[in-house]
Amino acid sequence: MKTFIHLACLCLFLQSVHAQRSIPDLTAFKDRIDSCDINLRTPRPPLIGLSVSPTDNGSALSAYYINAVVKAGGAPVLIPAITDVTALRQIVANLDGLILTGGKDVNPLWYREDPLQPLGEVDPLRDAYELKLIKLATDRNIPLLGICRGEQLINVAFGGTLYQDIPSQRTGKPLVKHVQKMPGQYVSHAVSVAPESQLAAIIGAGEQGVNTFHHQAVKDVAPGFRAVAYSSDSIVEAIEAWPERPVLGVQWHPEALVAGGDTTMLKLFAFLIGKADTFRLAKDIHERILSVDTHTDTPLWFRRDGFDMARRERNRVNLPKMEEGKLDGVFLAAYVGQGKRDDASLQVAVDRVSELIEGIHRQVEQNADLCGLAVTPDDFSRLKKEGRKAIFIGIENGYGIGKDIANLSKFKQKGVTYMTLCHSYDNDICDTSTNTKKEWDGLSPFGEEVVREMNRLGLMIDLSHAGESTFHDVMALSAFPVICSHSSARALCDHDRNLTDEQLRILAKNGGVAQVCLLDAYIHGNRRQASVVHAVEHIDYIAKVAGIDHVGIGTDFDGGGGLIGCEAHNNLIQITVKLLEKGYSEEEIAKIWGGNFLRVMAAVQSVY
Repeated sequence: MKTFIHLACLCLFLQSVHAQRSIPDLTAFKDRIDSCDINLRTPRPPLIGLSVSPTDNGSALSAYYINAVVKAGGAPVLIPAITDVTALRQIVANLDGLILTGGKDVNPLWYREDPLQPLGEVDPLRDAYELKLIKLATDRNIPLLGICRGEQLINVAFGGTLYQDIPSQRTGKPLVKHVQKMPGQYVSHAVSVAPESQLAAIIGAGEQGVNTFHHQAVKDVAPGFRAVAYSSDSIVEAIEAWPERPVLGVQWHPEALVAGGDTTMLKLFAFLIGKADTFRLAKDIHERILSVDTHTDTPLWFRRDGFDMARRERNRVNLPKMEEGKLDGVFLAAYVGQGKRDDASLQVAVDRVSELIEGIHRQVEQNADLCGLAVTPDDFSRLKKEGRKAIFIGIENGYGIGKDIANLSKFKQKGVTYMTLCHSYDNDICDTSTNTKKEWDGLSPFGEEVVREMNRLGLMIDLSHAGESTFHDVMALSAFPVICSHSSARALCDHDRNLTDEQLRILAKNGGVAQVCLLDAYIHGNRRQASVVHAVEHIDYIAKVAGIDHVGIGTDFDGGGGLIGCEAHNNLIQITVKLLEKGYSEEEIAKIWGGNFLRVMAAVQSVY
């Protein structure tokens, strides 16, 4: 049957070719497209954006770039050279990958240097256009490949510098000829690719033949990047931020080498397209599932004059960043620090929690077209269908209810769905994991009353920050599953805020869930090195110890949370990408991103 179809296609093609030798036959041409080129079973290629060079009459781009993307399995999209952010943001939102192409020199004013005499021609429009593209693409964690000028501009965009002109600025070692006369399809010199780099995994370590058409080059490598290839005169020929960020840049022109038949350089484009395909799958999954971050401290920002969750503020949690990271819902914690426990101080704490909750309501009300208050899993589902983000309310630190248990009911009526029993010091409810006094050796008598009342009201009990004795007391007393809204695995990072393997297994037996916290000190022993890669290792570890039904994500953003490669809500799609790369299924990812937590919420709220 397939042979017959292929022969039929060939006949139609030959007919159309024959027709084009005389008079083109439009009907036959359309029929050939329908019968040969349209197949619903063919995987949809990822959309790969290509930057262009502005010209007097429009835009220009070498066909080599376009052909290399097509040959590697992508669908190229040329991005017009415009600087309107609204238009560019819409274009970028639909991309799965982005290539920054070669061209004129980068203006050194962008990296705070005065232009030198040998500097070539610069293009202010192109600089502004591509710097905006880089910003918008990295906001969304879109896989990014920079070629020649593109590599240099990426380095500048992230805080690095350039040699404006290699021959006049680089002294000492004899220089390689960095501008070849022969066509770009031909190799002119070698670069040394660092072992154990992502680039080496793509094209191989050691010496690789490349072409060269540049007199500018990376000087100081941008923070968060590393140089992974050098020419023999020590000029940086490639940079990357893998695995923390999906960004790679090369100094040579692989698209021209691909045009000359180079299969090694084609691997660069195939790699980008493979990453773009995974990124697209992650986006598609987020369209189908409910995703929620179960702990943030964003209400602490609400006291800033003019703060608005609908704006892309500099904090880590806001509606634009949720949209970019494909996050559907967030818990905003009404946090109060531990203070004195006399009646007057307790009343101040209660009032402070009330004020923070009112601030959450105001933010939701003034942005009702973009978000809504959620109290139940059904609210969450409804809001997603309406195209709005779900805002949940939690209380962090039971100190905020004072010694009046009736405050639990009052706060529940205001939309609160969980309460963290304590924070970093013992309180009237229980002992914390941080303070070593162990005042109650677990729950206090009042704490036992609080647990029973929270069960009765359908409020989730949060054991993040709780000491191990408190953890065990609550597990023995609670009639419903509990949560740890922002706690990671102690086996991977030995911190008192993290959960032991024993606790994880007890939590699983209880039916509860541990939400991995993205605070660097809870993720890695060297907090400066803590990255999204390590956070995913915690998720993977808890899934193995407690089971896939008992793990989730609670970032602690705006309260200390933030890792390399996952600094804010817009970066959360990176977690999904890395889970996919580890082999997690959509069903498992749906559980991690909200399914497990919402199951606990439904169980606790079943009393009503």
